[in-house]
Amino acid sequence: MNKNIITMFALLAGVTFTSCEDQLNIEQKGVMSTETFYKTDKDCENALAAAYEAFQIETVGRTTLGPGIYTPARVLANHPGDDVNYGGGNYGDHEFGGSIDEFRYMHTPEAIDFHYRGLYLSIYKDNLVLTYFAEPATAFQKQAVAEAKVLRAYNFFLLACYWGQPPFVDQLLAADVIPTNSEMTRDEYFVWVAKQCEEAVADLSERANQDDKLGTYRVTKGFANALAGKAYMFAGKYDDAKAALKKVIDSGKYDLVPGDQYLDLFHVEGDGCKEKVFEVNFRYNLATGGGWSFGSGNGAMQHSTWMEANCFNWRAGNFKTNPSSAYENGLDGWGSIGVPLWFGDEFHENDGDSKRFKATLMHIDDAVYQTSGVEGMRYYDDELNNMPLEQKKTSDKIGISDLEQGLYGQSFWLPFKNIYRGADSKDVDGDGEIGTGQRMNNIIVMRYAEVLLNYAECCLQTGDNASAKTYINMIQQRAGSKTISDAVDMEVLKREKSYELWFEGCRFQDILRWNDAKGLERLKKAGTAVPHLFDKVFRPVRPTDVNVIWEHGTEAESRFYIAHTHEAMDAGFEVGFQEKHRLFPYPTSIMEMNPNLVQNPGW
Repeated sequence: MNKNIITMFALLAGVTFTSCEDQLNIEQKGVMSTETFYKTDKDCENALAAAYEAFQIETVGRTTLGPGIYTPARVLANHPGDDVNYGGGNYGDHEFGGSIDEFRYMHTPEAIDFHYRGLYLSIYKDNLVLTYFAEPATAFQKQAVAEAKVLRAYNFFLLACYWGQPPFVDQLLAADVIPTNSEMTRDEYFVWVAKQCEEAVADLSERANQDDKLGTYRVTKGFANALAGKAYMFAGKYDDAKAALKKVIDSGKYDLVPGDQYLDLFHVEGDGCKEKVFEVNFRYNLATGGGWSFGSGNGAMQHSTWMEANCFNWRAGNFKTNPSSAYENGLDGWGSIGVPLWFGDEFHENDGDSKRFKATLMHIDDAVYQTSGVEGMRYYDDELNNMPLEQKKTSDKIGISDLEQGLYGQSFWLPFKNIYRGADSKDVDGDGEIGTGQRMNNIIVMRYAEVLLNYAECCLQTGDNASAKTYINMIQQRAGSKTISDAVDMEVLKREKSYELWFEGCRFQDILRWNDAKGLERLKKAGTAVPHLFDKVFRPVRPTDVNVIWEHGTEAESRFYIAHTHEAMDAGFEVGFQEKHRLFPYPTSIMEMNPNLVQNPGW
């Protein structure tokens, strides 16, 4: 590989020359030049596989130079939203999410640094394919170029969302070219993304049918059209967005799964199902009948969301007995994700005990008393399971036993959608145990429910409320929601999207592009009142507790209560959303290497 090109790439991605060379895992055959090597379909396949592997690493959100445990891609996509709390053991634990969630980072915490570099690492691999097969000689090469083009477009979509006008690098750069901020506005960036997808469609394969699992594991016409529609929507070009999204709907290749399979969407059992438009496929899921096994590392840690399960699971050690241990096959958790009380209450008021709601959140009563009805949710000890409900309400054999933190960052609603299932450490046929805690379920990039909701939004924005109602009702009916709207507007759409796509990377960017007043007001208060969920059986309310809320209104009727703190403010940090937070700062490591890069306003 040309060392000048690698040096220029290092400047973009913020890595050393040596580590950059390590990233180039396309097999180099002897001393052949790139002009000789990049010729055959096999060469093209190797280059495309490397591009997919880089995309996998970025989408999963590991560090750019190896596996990590803090999933920066998920942090930046979800933690800034008003519907997620920073959790963990206590203030200061899991700062990778806490600083983002409460908007108290001063420059570049690790999530921002890792994610930015990872996106450009992925783009570099795409540009290898697009450069050396710019004049594809075969149908396979044409398809490979089209797939790489859409992968690159998705990476740039995220860069534009998060950084506004980041360097635009659509080719391999020589060492004397020092990139600077793009001259394209953010909306122009989004339009470019959409047009790249539209240009690629003709050479992409199409999912064979709704049962075609392999058609969800790689870029297809369906994903290209879905991404084009989303990018046009973000640019405010709603007619163009409708046209692109309608192609996905009219293709007949996708559909919503039944409501009783909703929870499976986020576990191994849902991999490759009819609702998935595109997802990152892990190598151990190939029992489905083949497909791309991206990457060459040995072992599950290199090809899974390693230790993400621990982050998503409830804080096991703060319970007297972990109520989710059997469901999770004995894996303890760290409780990184909290659910704000307002969101759980609003969601439940809208949905009731719908299949969607029960798959997404769980009330602390249902968790501790084992009354959720979720298959596999039980204590290991049948003495506890068989205890009468009234006895459970006062028993000190169960409940939240931590006296100082309770469950930090948690309300009465616990996150359930993404907590680990025992089966998630196996392949889709239930064989090939990988190891507890190493999740092997695929990572969703786009599912059909988002396509329908994006299309409904574009219909509302263009005055077609009747069509919007049709697709919003489809989502509501599948959910089993008690609210089936007779009329729809943007407020209905906003609420429905927040419930359906919770913790799927949409909420924060939606608040910003809608300039949603309620959402922005909540974000401005982030970090000012952090909930701690306590259990009066172990810790009666203390005189120093602030803003105490009982789960059922009064102490007499409740076992659990919330008290609030604001440790970041006490430590002198400025918390809460400001206008500068509409864009993330460029990482300090990149700014120090690249004098041409202009920092975003306010940073």
